[in-house]
Formats: sequence, C-alpha cells, structure tokens
Amino acid sequence: MSDLRRLRPLLLKRGPLLLPALLLCALPFYLDAFWLRIGLFSMAAAIGAVGLGLLSGTAGQLSLGHAFFLAVGAYGYVWLAGEPGPGLPPAVALVLAVLLAGAAGGLFSPVAGRVKGVYLGVATLALVFLGHHVLLTADSVTGGFNGRSVPPLELGGLTFAETGPALTVLGVPFGAEERLWYLGLALFAVTWFTARGLLRGRPGRALVALRDSETAASVMGVHVARYRSAAFVVSSMYAGLAGVLLALSFRRVVPDYFSLALSVDYLAMIVIGGLGSVAGATAGAVFVTALPLLMTRYADQLPLVATPGSGGGSIGPTEASRYLYGAAIVVILLYAPDGLHGLARRTRARLRRRPPVTGPPGTGPSPGAAHAGPATTATTATTARAKEHTP
Repeated sequence: MSDLRRLRPLLLKRGPLLLPALLLCALPFYLDAFWLRIGLFSMAAAIGAVGLGLLSGTAGQLSLGHAFFLAVGAYGYVWLAGEPGPGLPPAVALVLAVLLAGAAGGLFSPVAGRVKGVYLGVATLALVFLGHHVLLTADSVTGGFNGRSVPPLELGGLTFAETGPALTVLGVPFGAEERLWYLGLALFAVTWFTARGLLRGRPGRALVALRDSETAASVMGVHVARYRSAAFVVSSMYAGLAGVLLALSFRRVVPDYFSLALSVDYLAMIVIGGLGSVAGATAGAVFVTALPLLMTRYADQLPLVATPGSGGGSIGPTEASRYLYGAAIVVILLYAPDGLHGLARRTRARLRRRPPVTGPPGTGPSPGAAHAGPATTATTATTARAKEHTP
C-alpha cells in the first residue's frame, strides 16, 4: 500500500505523457508505410524545430541558416559511415555527425556572440548559400548534384533498412519504416527531455533574461557572449541530429533539399507552434511537415489543387501548402502571438475556470433545500457532477 501511495504522485505527474507515448508506440502495428513516413519526417522536423526554438524563441537570436546545420548532420553521417569515407560503424557515425554539426555551430559562434537581430539573420543566410555551393562542388564527399545514398543504421545486430533480416512482431512485418519509427521516437524523446530540462534549469533562465534585456542579464551575472554562443552550438547539434534522421528516412540525400526554403519552413514551424516552447515547436513541425504530404496524396480530391506533374500553370500541392501555412502565420501573429501552444494553454485555463452547471438558467434551489437531509444533499451533488461531464 505504501508503494502505491508513493507511485501515485509520479503517475499523476507523468500520466499526461504516458498515454501519448503508449499510443505512439502502438501506431506501427496499425498504420501503413505512407503514414509512418509522415510520422518519421515530422519527428525529424520536430527535433530540428526544438533546436531552432531554443535559439530564436528562448535566446532571441534570428537564424536563417538552420538548413546548413541539417545538411552538416546528414552529409556528415553519410560520409563517416559510407564509402568513400572512413566507413565507421553507423552508430559511431551518428554521434560524430551530431558533434560535427555542433562544431560547425561552434566555429560560427564568435559571430553569433557579437551580432544580433537582422544582422545575425543575414550572416546565417550566408551559411545556406555557402553550404549549398560546397555540397554541389565537393563531389568526392557529397556526390555532387545527384547526392549520395545513405548507409543503413545498425544497432545491436538490428538493421534499420529493408535489406536487413526479416522481422515480425505480433504477426506484423516490421520493415524499414516500422524500425525507423522507434528510432525516431527514441531520438525525439531524448530531444524532448533534454530541451525541457535545459529550459527549466539555470541555462534556460539565463537565455530568457538574455532575450529580454542583455543589459539586465549582464548585471545579473550572465556572460552574454558565452551564452549566445552556447545557444548556437546546442541548436546546431539538434539540427545535426534532425539531419541524420532525415537522411535515414529519405535513404538518399541531395543538395537541393537543404536550401533556403527549408530554413524558412523551420521558422514557420516555431512561429506557428509558439516561440520558446518545446511542445509548440513540435506541433508546428507536425503541421508544416504533414500538410504538403497530405495535400500531395489527396490532391485529386481537393478543390483548386492540381495533381503533381499536371502542369498548365495550376497550383500544385507544395505551393498550396505553403500558401496555407503562410496564411496560418498571419492569423497566428494577429490573434495568437504565442502560437498554438499558448492557444492551448489559454483554452485549458478557461476550461478550469468554467463554473459548474447546476441546472437550467433561472432555476434556483427548492424551498426545502436548506432543510434537506444528508441523503438529499448527496443526491444533489451527484447530479451536479454528472451534468459537468462532457464526452
């Protein structure tokens, strides 16, 4: 009994996260490959969006070069684990690719520590164009315009690819998408808990103070340049991890994917979801990533949207999805500046403050209610609770 009493507060605290986690773990048993790919791309985007949220939403540093660090992570893994390249074990290559992205952010951190605002955005924009040029010209490492195939990840004898040994779990064949799903869940869980711990700890408070006022932060003992540089390095490492997961999901990397449009997509994710929020960055990443894929699949059933390759100057699914989440950004900025996360938080607060429904308007307690006995009072309370329930 005492053990149950000790577990109860923990269950109440972790319960809201436990149910979605169990649901996500069960989805590969019921969804086909298309929906699993959407989930994989969304998880990879969420990891990168969390990193950009820490940099832009929490530390207040504008960055348009997030695509560059995703490319460093993706191509770093491909080169470290593939041929030509060192041919390292894929698990080691994954860790080194994340560290390589962090090192790239560290090399740029002196600029990030001294430049801010629009000037930092322009400086990071140069990274995208420089990185794209390197990806096209360094053929021996990147494969040039055609890119390179991605070596499959292997952990403990389990290969995250279709070429590995056949695997069946509870009668369901587990191919590459099902296996990568659980890898993506594990990486996203690490991102979620480390980012939330960072925001709730002393570094997070220092970054928030730095965003609000550099002068006040320095007076409180925050080393401005050091913390701004550290935020850039951490954000770059998250982007590198997202790039590795994207590479494993796509199975081939090409330079044109890591363009300025990708950086703009990530900015849209954190604005729509809510700046400075891990949950908001995740929600925005799912929205921006899943929308074009869904519109591509159901283009023939949507009005004013043409199927891919139909031509004739019509609006394709990709362009239509960009218009839609562009309009979503405008609506968010006008009516909910704190994004979807803030909107959800205010909705929960209103539901908690909602008064209980005790009866139709204009009806009051019966004349004998004040003299009612305990049994009558209990019956009335039970009836009131039943009316509060909403399915």
